[in-house]
Amino acid sequence: MEAIPRRLVALVLALGMMIVIGVVISACADASAPTGRWEGLYEDSGVIIVARLEIAANGKVRVSAPNAITSEHPLSPAERIGLVQQLHARLAASWSSVEPLPLEFDGHAFRKPGGIAPQLEWDAGRKRMTMIYYSGNRSSVRVPLSSVGEFGAPSS
Repeated sequence: MEAIPRRLVALVLALGMMIVIGVVISACADASAPTGRWEGLYEDSGVIIVARLEIAANGKVRVSAPNAITSEHPLSPAERIGLVQQLHARLAASWSSVEPLPLEFDGHAFRKPGGIAPQLEWDAGRKRMTMIYYSGNRSSVRVPLSSVGEFGAPSS
């Protein structure tokens, strides 16, 4: 008779382990990418970047970031405003031809397939998206993006 309770205990322990393993595996599975549209502007003394990002329900990611290196020639406030307007106009004019990028999403970062450097970062808790801009031998720049319903509209 004692063998039956031992078998029952062993069965319950095995079932419990299978449940724990299943939970761990599902936690490691690819997270689904957030969907929506984001836009952003980054300015410092060396660069101006305007950015647009769209992640479709099918996971397709389109991103564009026209920019201008300004470190060689200091800009007046009026020149800066004009340059930002030009970059926004370039972005709007070229957006329809932006092709989706093959990016992998791990729940936090989007990377090129097999890549190490993040291209985008998603903070799910704060619902914040950041684009990482890389330019040759310059330091990378984090461009904060704001969620928008429609491109060119005020951020929400």
